[in-house]
Amino acid sequence: MSTAQHLAAIDLLRSREFPAEHGWSNGGVGGPGYHIAELLTSGDFWEDDGTEWEATEEQYEAERDGLTVLLAERWGAPQIFSLASLFERSSGDEYGGESDAGEDIPEPWGSLSSSVPDLHLWRVDGRWIALGVSQWDRELPFQLLAVVTETDPP
Repeated sequence: MSTAQHLAAIDLLRSREFPAEHGWSNGGVGGPGYHIAELLTSGDFWEDDGTEWEATEEQYEAERDGLTVLLAERWGAPQIFSLASLFERSSGDEYGGESDAGEDIPEPWGSLSSSVPDLHLWRVDGRWIALGVSQWDRELPFQLLAVVTETDPP
């Protein structure tokens, strides 16, 4: 997907109604109050010695940063929003100790905190728009994600 296609996908997400139920759709997942679109997905890293992984991580962060520059021209500088504390809260490990259950973090923030370290975040027309780089595990693909939600960050 080209940068123009990424911007078009973000604009489409902004204009769409949110689904009534959680589920998959073309290019991503959505639910009540949110859309998450996979703009770009890499290959996996099962046979990688780390070289390809590092280059891919840099590439995906550069893609996110390039889109951030273009979106900042529209909406101003983004907030950089760390999801680390949300992940700790949801896992019940907020203070480094073990716990039976974590806090229930609203979607899409709960899911994002499992694989996205931070988001570039804007508030536009009553909705949050975010860009992030996701990776679930070292062997799994990177994804450039676009998020549109009406749910405030916790």
